[in-house]
Amino acid sequence: MGGDNAPGMVIDGAALARERHPNLRFLLFGDEAVIAPLLSRHRALRGVVEVRHTDVQVSSNDRPSQALRHGQQSSMRLAINAVGEGEAGGVVSAGNTGALMAMSKFVLKTMPGIDRPAICSFLPTLRGESVMLDLGANVECGQDNLVQFAIMGAAFARTILGLPRPTVGLLNVGQEEMKGNEAVKGAAAVLNQADLPLRFHGFIEGDDIAKGTTDVVVTDGFTGNVALKTVEGTAKLFSQFLRTAFRQSTLSRLGYLLAKPSMKALRDRIDPRHHNGGVLLGLNGVSVKSHGGMDDVGFATAIGLTADMVADDLIGRIIADMAHFSDSGDVTDDRPNETHDWAVAR
Repeated sequence: MGGDNAPGMVIDGAALARERHPNLRFLLFGDEAVIAPLLSRHRALRGVVEVRHTDVQVSSNDRPSQALRHGQQSSMRLAINAVGEGEAGGVVSAGNTGALMAMSKFVLKTMPGIDRPAICSFLPTLRGESVMLDLGANVECGQDNLVQFAIMGAAFARTILGLPRPTVGLLNVGQEEMKGNEAVKGAAAVLNQADLPLRFHGFIEGDDIAKGTTDVVVTDGFTGNVALKTVEGTAKLFSQFLRTAFRQSTLSRLGYLLAKPSMKALRDRIDPRHHNGGVLLGLNGVSVKSHGGMDDVGFATAIGLTADMVADDLIGRIIADMAHFSDSGDVTDDRPNETHDWAVAR
């Protein structure tokens, strides 16, 4: 029931995801009177969907603490419960990000060795795609948090992108060793020495994100969220500049007609619908946040990402990596500030 165009967008997205992943089955939590007529339009969903009725919803304006206290029977909470109880492999929601993070952490709990979950997603780059985290779950982070993010992000890249030893970079204000705050420098020192299935590149700067200098970009949630919104805003600005340029004269309109196939390829490459899905990494279960403004194509992308993580046992891989990290004696003594700020990431 969450998202700007729910529940129609959710159901249409589920139908599209089912076409791409024929083995998928769905539990839909929400108002059955609203959902049933929408389901009847999709043959692809017949026999593979079970609707669990509830008329309680988490509002986009609800604080995480409010959702935790009063949303036990909400569609979001019941969907997360289904993952925690083993009825579902993963949960996908386009609703309130802060509430989803708070409820997911409360129900699924954090993995052994993980202090805080992080929001992780893909970004298009010159080299293809990179993984970036944290995108808004933790405004302030200590060096332990950044190291844990690096381990989780590398496991995500190995699982979803198929990279045996992904490169990891720490986002910083410069590449020199003496630059950055104590958390960043401390995390770099640990990652330089750790025995992990990743290659630590070192510090990277903001322009390295789009270049795809590393497979995984690690930062705190404040910086990551600002960087994400900057990337999104720049893409919209560039698109608007192109539209304006092609409308300036008859000759430019003709140029657009000649360049139309290439322009379509460009739009497809940077289309946010093909990169949709913020994963809440660090929990004992798969929980994915879809952008609230997405259409069925974007929501189907988030469902597909969820299915891939479940099929490839991402949770098990992260747990194994964290156990190896702990056993190798690489755990740091710096304890993070336990004050959480579940920001709305997208």
